[in-house]
Formats: sequence, C-alpha cells, structure tokens
Amino acid sequence: MKEYRLGALESRFADIVWENAPLSTTQLVQLCEDEFNWKRTTTYTVLKRLSNGGLFKLEKGTVSALMTRDEFYSKQSKHYVKESFGGSLPAFLSAFTSNRKLTKDEVQEIKKMIGNFEEK
Repeated sequence: MKEYRLGALESRFADIVWENAPLSTTQLVQLCEDEFNWKRTTTYTVLKRLSNGGLFKLEKGTVSALMTRDEFYSKQSKHYVKESFGGSLPAFLSAFTSNRKLTKDEVQEIKKMIGNFEEK
C-alpha cells in the first residue's frame, strides 16, 4: 500500500465499504447517494482514488477491501509515530499523555498490552 491519508469524507466512504464489502457498485452508488447525496460519478471517482491507494479493489462490478479498517489504521499509526516521533513509541505516549492523567483502567490496559507483547 502506498502511503495514503483519508480526509473526512474519504474516511466515511471507506467505512461504508468496510462495513458492507464485498458489495456491488450499484449498492455502493446507492449507499453513497443516501449518505452523501453523491452522483454515481462522484462515487466512482472516490472509489478509483482509494483503489489506486491500495485500500479497495473493483473487479467485475464488485468492490472488495484489500485490507481491513484495523490494518489500514494500524499502518497509518505506525507511519505517524515514525514520522513524528522518530519511531519512538515511548516518545509518542509521553506526548499523548502530557496534558492529561491516565485512568487506572487505562494504565492497566497499557500494562496488559505490554505484557502480551513481551510474551510474543
């Protein structure tokens, strides 16, 4: 996947595809008309852009996802940490939590995640 960032509308469009895939282009056009009041051509333009970005595939009138929502946002998060914090997760967490306190539940959840990572 080439590096791709989603704008607000593209993100909502991607969610529609992820929630309904695989789906026909006819179904997608109808969903986008209902959600965004888009014409067919606008739906196809956005679909083409996101397909060129490696998120979706259009084949024989069927739209499918090439990666899940979680996979996409995981890649975006890793890229953000790499570009903004030199790849340092501790630096990211420090910046993220610098203006607020973590709850006990959040601390426990983070510890659990670290423990699961250490086991692998």
